[in-house]
Amino acid sequence: MNNTIKTISIAAFSALIVLGIYSFRATSASQDNPIVYEYKQFSTIESVIPGGLGRSRILTTDDGGQLIEKDLKNFYSLVGINFGNIANNDRAIVDRINGYAEDGWELLQVTTGSHSQSNEGNSSGGLFLTRYIFRRVKPRP
Repeated sequence: MNNTIKTISIAAFSALIVLGIYSFRATSASQDNPIVYEYKQFSTIESVIPGGLGRSRILTTDDGGQLIEKDLKNFYSLVGINFGNIANNDRAIVDRINGYAEDGWELLQVTTGSHSQSNEGNSSGGLFLTRYIFRRVKPRP
C-alpha cells in the first residue's frame, strides 16, 4: 500500500514538473512573437431633441483619415418618442458590428455617454453618444 502511494506521488510530481517546463517554453516562444493588435472605432450620436429636429449619425474614420457618416433616425418625431426609429437605428448599428466581425474585428469595448441641453431649467433635448472599439490581430508583413 505504501509503495503504491509512493509510486502515485512520484508520478504526479513528475507530471507537474513536465507540465511546468512545457508551460514555461510556450510562454517563452510567445514572447519571441508577441501578438500585435490594430484597432478600429465607430461612434453613434443619437439625438433626443423633441420634434425630430436633431441629427443622428454613425461616424467612422476610414484608413485615409476621411470621415464617413451614415444617417440614423432621431429618437423623437413630431408626436413624441418613435420606437420604430429606435429599432431602425438598432438594426443599422448591429449591421455595422456584424460587418466588422466578418472582417475579423473583435468588439472589445463599448463606452456610452449623454449630453443634455438645458434652457433655464427646462430640458430642450440632448444626445446619446456611444463609441464601439474593435481590435484584430495585425497581419505580419
